[in-house]
Amino acid sequence: MTEMVPLTTVPLPVKLRVEDYLMLDAAGAFEAYAKTELLDGEIVYINSQHRPHARIKSRLFRLIADALDTLPGNLEALVEGSVSMPPYNVPEPDIAVTAEPEGEGLIPLASLALVIEVADTTLRNDLGRKRKIYAREGIAEYWVVNVRARVIHQMWAPVGDRFTQSRDATFDAGIESTTIPDLTVDTATL
Repeated sequence: MTEMVPLTTVPLPVKLRVEDYLMLDAAGAFEAYAKTELLDGEIVYINSQHRPHARIKSRLFRLIADALDTLPGNLEALVEGSVSMPPYNVPEPDIAVTAEPEGEGLIPLASLALVIEVADTTLRNDLGRKRKIYAREGIAEYWVVNVRARVIHQMWAPVGDRFTQSRDATFDAGIESTTIPDLTVDTATL
């Protein structure tokens, strides 16, 4: 007699697509959560922002916006705009520098020149999961602003799910973009 081997199955999570997420959002499914993101097909609640985070983000946005105003081209910095990264991601970076600031809907992935996350309590996520997503999606340059350490982790040259080049800049040293010509930000006032 042949021995019966029991079948075992492992439940697999359902990964939501960008269009699923947007449909649920339009239907009000996330109203109780205030703000959410879609990361790797999973809905993620965004924490409230405390003053150190909000202050640094606001100051950095003003510095970048002012610097972009002096450069040729049509790049503009947007605060907390959701980015379409089909099929499974709709992150909401703290600052996104885009060539397509006008229009309806989400910020198009192809328009992004720089993505910035400000990290007070989210440093591990911003340097872990989000860094992998941004690299995998081909974001040319990614900054993570470590509020507590007063350091900007600058990454560029994405390959697969990692950035192959990086450096750290302290707030008092300023920072120069590696992918946007002549974009230099004096961060001493952060």
